[in-house]
Amino acid sequence: MPTFEEARKIILDSVSPLGVERVSLLDAVGRVIAEDITAPWDMPLCDNSAMDGFAVRAADCAAIPATLRVTGYIPAGGEVAGSVEPGCAIRIMTGAPVPPGCDAIVPIEETDGGAGETVTVMGPVELRQHIRFRGADVSAGDLVIQAGTIIRPPEVSMLASFGKAIVPVFRRARVAVLSTGDELMELGETPLPGKIVNSNALSLAASLKELGAEPVILGIARDNRESHMEKMAEGLKCDALITSAGVSAGDRDFVREVLAELGVEQRFWKVDIKPGGPTAFGVYGNRPVFSLPGNPVSTMVTFEEFVKPALLRMMGHRRVIRSFVKGILKEDVRKKAGKLNFIRVSITVENGRYVASTSGNQHTAMLRTMVRANALAVLPRETSFVPAGTEVDLHLLGSDVEMMEF
Repeated sequence: MPTFEEARKIILDSVSPLGVERVSLLDAVGRVIAEDITAPWDMPLCDNSAMDGFAVRAADCAAIPATLRVTGYIPAGGEVAGSVEPGCAIRIMTGAPVPPGCDAIVPIEETDGGAGETVTVMGPVELRQHIRFRGADVSAGDLVIQAGTIIRPPEVSMLASFGKAIVPVFRRARVAVLSTGDELMELGETPLPGKIVNSNALSLAASLKELGAEPVILGIARDNRESHMEKMAEGLKCDALITSAGVSAGDRDFVREVLAELGVEQRFWKVDIKPGGPTAFGVYGNRPVFSLPGNPVSTMVTFEEFVKPALLRMMGHRRVIRSFVKGILKEDVRKKAGKLNFIRVSITVENGRYVASTSGNQHTAMLRTMVRANALAVLPRETSFVPAGTEVDLHLLGSDVEMMEF
């Protein structure tokens, strides 16, 4: 039985990025760019005005106030018509190309407005002021977006500025989700005694959508070999397969046996963690297969700690592991020694530090405590008692948490 750290390394060493596809720029948002992008031209492409105002020669404004003759007008997107001659100025708008002879822009609010044929400059003028020079932002040939970067609105703006309508990105993972057990009911069916709604499939699908993967819900494999064989064979056609429940040693737990018959190579079948000890991992060719426990909390915790990093790596992410932060336990916590424990906690910030309180009963069937939690406190395997005030590692939960490279 591997340790938590060993199990995660086995998983991450078993996966690699999927293939590359080219998609439209807006469809690339949230995806990982697969190639370095270099600038095909300078940005800005020409010297241009950073202000609405007047293009002048700084030497003509050495003595203030300075009255100059207005000889032209250049709107944004317009073309230069003539140059700035000594003693003259040209009205210019933000973004318009700077005309020859100009070495400064005077904002309109620093003039009398220039309503007639002249304009009076009221404040001091510095050489090169308010001019955005060609290539000042990016020069042709510069690396502007590195392969492995997640495409956000700033990257979209940069790519659009250089005319990149189609973008190379790593493919989204198609992930099959299979729940097992005769006790399960589909969402919308009338609850019956002894039955439970197949919420695991939906929570896993939601988690997959949150990280940018494509869930493929296979339904429920009933407690017989034929149903397991049919559903799992279909799931192995996807980029990855996740099963929940049926990983123990009961007489109706077929997951391990059927996966072996289908050719899945088992890498491990248990991990020294709680919750989530009966977590299994195997590979089918280059496809990872995750067999997670059936209790809802165990399913979500093991997805977070094992499945999510692997899928992020498959989709080209470089940062796949949640960053640890340090926090203080607000109350005593007792546990059995021998396993690394992930405790559901609710954290607040007090005096500049995270303070973690347990979110309730830690039994893995208690879904409410997962709803209340916004972090997992990681408690060492060798201890059985963690007193209040102890500093512990916290895994913050949420889609915007900073990730680490592995």
